Amino acid sequence: MKLKSVKGYFSKFEIALWAVSVSLIIISFSVFDRSNYITFAASLLGATSLIFNAKGNPIGQALMVAFSVLYGIISYSFAYYGEMITYLGMTAPMAIVALIAWLKNPYNGNKAEVKVNRISRKEIIFMAASTVVVTIAFYFILWYFNTANLLPSTLSVTTSFIAVYLTFRRSPYFAIAYAANDIVLIVLWILATLTDISYLSVTICFAVFLANDIYGFINWLKMRKRQNQCSEK
Repeated sequence: MKLKSVKGYFSKFEIALWAVSVSLIIISFSVFDRSNYITFAASLLGATSLIFNAKGNPIGQALMVAFSVLYGIISYSFAYYGEMITYLGMTAPMAIVALIAWLKNPYNGNKAEVKVNRISRKEIIFMAASTVVVTIAFYFILWYFNTANLLPSTLSVTTSFIAVYLTFRRSPYFAIAYAANDIVLIVLWILATLTDISYLSVTICFAVFLANDIYGFINWLKMRKRQNQCSEK
């Protein structure tokens, strides 16, 4: 996407949301961290990926791959092995798969907007069963590695799996699953902040992500309604 077309592509609200998100990330990094540039870079990448994801743009998934790698490194530094394994072993690979799926399913040939999908009840049951299996498996894996804050770390795996599955399947509800994951991560990093105040910048980062994911869900519902109306004409 050309830079000159960005202003016309994003609404004033979306530009404001991104600007506020980035500003909060910069301020929190400057006040509470000022040393962990990997965290800073990951936060900026994450916020930018979410505004593209909210538009159904595959660029968001490409940025999510980079964010997942950096976030895995950050998680390792605080022994959040669940987060590390989840993002490096599941979120990053699934973001690549989602990127391919989004590129293969443009809406009316528009590569900047994916075609919104609706999943069946049978697939929802399959997803739920898969989530249970993944959750149980990861609980024992994380327990074996003495993962810090085991229960919320396991819950993070659960919400992350649902989120990446729905993202791949192009369902608007992927944003709700990510919002749930954001809440879990806010709790996790608040606990980390009690040990090291510099992690407060990560906590603020996921609070920013929560706001962006809520907007993403709202916008995807609008996209689905618009696409359905156009197909009926």
